[in-house]
Amino acid sequence: MQDRLPLSGIRVLDLTQIYNGPYATFLMAMAGAEVIKIEPQGGEYLRRRDASSGAGMPFAMLNACKHSVSLNLKSKRGKEMFLELVKTADVVAENYAPGVMDRLGLGWDVLSEINPRLIFASGSGYGQEGAYQDLMAMDLTVQAMSGLMSVTGNPDGAPMKSGAAVCDFSGGIHLYGAIMTALYERITTNKGGRIDVAMIDTVYMMMASNIGMLFGARKDIPLRTGNRHGGLSLSPYSVYPTEDGHVSIICNNDKHWAALCVCMGREDLITDSRTATNRGRVENMQFVDDVIIEYTTRFKTNDIAEKLRLGKVPSAPVRPLPEVMKDEALHERGLLTKVNHPQYGEVSLPRSPLLLTRGAKQAEYRVNPEFAADNARIYGELGIGADELEALKAEGVI
Repeated sequence: MQDRLPLSGIRVLDLTQIYNGPYATFLMAMAGAEVIKIEPQGGEYLRRRDASSGAGMPFAMLNACKHSVSLNLKSKRGKEMFLELVKTADVVAENYAPGVMDRLGLGWDVLSEINPRLIFASGSGYGQEGAYQDLMAMDLTVQAMSGLMSVTGNPDGAPMKSGAAVCDFSGGIHLYGAIMTALYERITTNKGGRIDVAMIDTVYMMMASNIGMLFGARKDIPLRTGNRHGGLSLSPYSVYPTEDGHVSIICNNDKHWAALCVCMGREDLITDSRTATNRGRVENMQFVDDVIIEYTTRFKTNDIAEKLRLGKVPSAPVRPLPEVMKDEALHERGLLTKVNHPQYGEVSLPRSPLLLTRGAKQAEYRVNPEFAADNARIYGELGIGADELEALKAEGVI
């Protein structure tokens, strides 16, 4: 028998879709919660993306260790079945547009009457209330509205999106944290609660360095600083070219700078008035970068990365994604696990990054469920037998 997992006994009705909500419920599933993915006819949107292009892979990543049922929430019988499931649940998670659950007749007021201990968790782009609640929210649009895009890119270039879906996953992480907080509070109050997590709220703190510069004495700092520090208050801090790629280097203090100078064979710069202190290096940032570039371009990426590591210089090679996916250290740590997926063959898929204690166990990895694979078991708990399931299928309820 597997040891009891942290969220064993917690049941989650998962109405979420795409990235935001499914990541929150994935973290819960990996911690041992029973996550029942309730999908519309044809399956959740991400499931229906063209698998041959690889666009379906995120569904496999985000929905491992979950269970799947189909249910038409617009049908009268579908609503009744959902409400029966709510009586057995600890959490309902959704990231529909604000107001959708209320229009379905399945909002917080209704569900909390049926189950006062229920945690009703909503993730959205701009929140359940307020001036922006009805704006269409995607990761790209929230990056634009939040200011994140305005601080990304080169000073003389256009605003640029992040290469990763930062807002979607930041929203999912905070939604998970809010659910955990509500479950903890329920221990003492024995009451559930309503959760409202907006993606735009979760990324504001990420721009702390950029915001800080607006309150500084300097007024010449551009909004976008490329690979340099967002507030241009650290030097060196950038990505530097090598013979065959790039390496990132940051010196948070003068000790780091001295270590870099030793590596470069430029011990003279340790005491040079232009570079001895961080303030001096910031004032002479281009000179500092030019010195480093002259050094890094003499080496291949892995060679310079090793030299800097041995020299105790904060740095890292800029690695291509396929290399990261094969990283033995990440496999040994347990983040990545090799899976024989029925759709994609042997692939490396991620587990939860939340390790609570040394050697803490997560749920035994199961690939994402086939659409509606658990209809018979889950609805059987409601007393619905095989004949009725066939009738419900014919009626379009499941």
